[in-house]
Amino acid sequence: MKYIEEQIFENYDFSTNELSKAEYDNCRFVNCSFANSDLSNLVFMECEFEDCDLSNVKVNNTAFRDIRFTSCKMLGIAFQDCNYLLLSFNFANCMLNLSSFYQLKLKAIIFENCKLTEVDFTEADLSKSVFEDCDLSGAVFEFTNLEKADLRSAINYSIHPESNKIKKAKFSTQGLAGLLQHYDIIIE
Repeated sequence: MKYIEEQIFENYDFSTNELSKAEYDNCRFVNCSFANSDLSNLVFMECEFEDCDLSNVKVNNTAFRDIRFTSCKMLGIAFQDCNYLLLSFNFANCMLNLSSFYQLKLKAIIFENCKLTEVDFTEADLSKSVFEDCDLSGAVFEFTNLEKADLRSAINYSIHPESNKIKKAKFSTQGLAGLLQHYDIIIE
């Protein structure tokens, strides 16, 4: 496999011209479209994706190691298909609607100002993670580890305390309704 280091890819349309099968180390992808493309079996290490469209990309056995996504559109990505070895990424100002993090171990992941509508976090380990100013409308938390996670500025979440680990997680008083709605009580 080719090795590509410290390159900037700007304004490329990889949805029509496929990204070369390679290991990408410390590269930047700026204003690129990857929509509906196949990124399977690629390796990304310490890369940045800025203002990119990665909607519906295939990520079978894709390695994402220390990756930063900023202002990206990332609809419908099945992150659980990624290579788990050293998997780590952070998201800022991204739209991740309908994506899935099913069963992933993502301790201390940071979601900053992200739309996470109907994202699947079932059985994921999100301990010590931060959801800063995130919209979690319809996000699924089932048997999710949220211990020591910070959801104080997150909105629109519904997390059942009995079917998730929430010990020492941080919530705001405005967000308490998202923890109690499963009990069919009225909060005014």
